[in-house]
Amino acid sequence: MAFVSEDKVKEAKSAGAIEAGKEELIDKVLKGWTEFDVAIATPDVMKDLGKIAKILGQKGLMPNPKAGTITSDIKTTVETIKKGQIEYRNDKLCNLHNGFGKINFTKEQLLENVKAYIKAIIDAKPATVKGTYINTITLATTMGPGIKVDVNGVLKEVK
Repeated sequence: MAFVSEDKVKEAKSAGAIEAGKEELIDKVLKGWTEFDVAIATPDVMKDLGKIAKILGQKGLMPNPKAGTITSDIKTTVETIKKGQIEYRNDKLCNLHNGFGKINFTKEQLLENVKAYIKAIIDAKPATVKGTYINTITLATTMGPGIKVDVNGVLKEVK
């Protein structure tokens, strides 16, 4: 989903955006449509997204500069996200809390996603960090109990 001005609609769609536009997409979201995984916007249309900020914000879909979803280079951003950009954040204790799937995913899709996620974390390890980089892995649903995973087994699978 790309919130862009009319002159960038063609560019966004050619890069792979499923939907692109401004007013018609804002109206669609106001009517309750949020069937997309990522929303991208250009800086000039952010002021218009105020109407739907509460809707998108509650679903974690509001474009923001930290996630790289507010950009002037729509083509590159859309292509990167379509290729499977992995975003992860850590808290002050260095714990990562991120989703890697949805309830309608198959077991194979979930396994593929968690492997890609862990591989991205391992690949992002700074060269200056020595010793154990991943101590524990626990998987959980949003409100469910955590399930501890064998770190060594996962690391062998991913490498």
